[in-house]
Amino acid sequence: MANPFIRSIEALRDLFDALHQFWEAKSTQRAAALILVAAFLLVLAGVELSRRGLLNEHLTLMLGRSHFLAVNQAFTLVLIMEVVSLIFTLPCSVSKAVGKQIEILALILLRSAFKHLAQLQEPVVITELSEPVLRLLADGAGALAIFAILGYYHHIQLSARPAIMDGASRYAFATAKKLIALVLLGCFLVMGAENIVLGLSGQHQFDFFSAFYTVLIFSDILIVLIAQRYLPHFRAIFRNSGFAVATLLIRLALTAPPYLNAALGVTAAVFAVLLSLIYNRFWEIKRPVCPTDSEQ
Repeated sequence: MANPFIRSIEALRDLFDALHQFWEAKSTQRAAALILVAAFLLVLAGVELSRRGLLNEHLTLMLGRSHFLAVNQAFTLVLIMEVVSLIFTLPCSVSKAVGKQIEILALILLRSAFKHLAQLQEPVVITELSEPVLRLLADGAGALAIFAILGYYHHIQLSARPAIMDGASRYAFATAKKLIALVLLGCFLVMGAENIVLGLSGQHQFDFFSAFYTVLIFSDILIVLIAQRYLPHFRAIFRNSGFAVATLLIRLALTAPPYLNAALGVTAAVFAVLLSLIYNRFWEIKRPVCPTDSEQ
């Protein structure tokens, strides 16, 4: 009879697999796309009603008076979906998860660009390089640079050699990462619900994405420590720890002042690329060979 602890672990692993399968299902993705379109149109209509003075003061305060805020809300929903995808990507591989984190950062910079656009009067007429325009250009250029770097990052991951582990170790390591992903999903839901309650009650909301990236830093470190059990080699420890540093740079970018945020984001993407290139080129994974006494 299986140990109760082992049965609990297997049940949690099966729960993660079921949730992952549900999220990746075509029907779920279609429903999510419909929700995005409906939310965008509703917010756009709400902003128009707000501009015409047809809404109460509380709703007018929530929606604002710029149509570009509807774009910002749509991007926020897209980012939420990408964060969920990131959580389900985590057990696949550390490099894929970091790539997903950088993708989310690029989308956050694009959303920030639309935020700056919302500060301009409608219809938009640019007569000078004002502060909102300069910030828009910086965030847009940063997002474009990260997009280009990401293309190369994903390309070099195709030639990466997988870490050598036996079947039992690979299975156990994947299970551990699935449990961490479940905890992250729980944190995501609790933090999201808390932020929604704050918004509905008229209180100041915290920056959800920067807070969640803080949680990601700790989860990355936990994975590094767990990986020590299955890959106790310097090269693997340094690689996984280096990817945790990339997550830290992304976290700093999310709360950095204008211009510096884009620079830090590009730095995080470049750091991940250089780490992957050096690891693939000079630290090829090989089975350790210890010389026999006769060879020494």
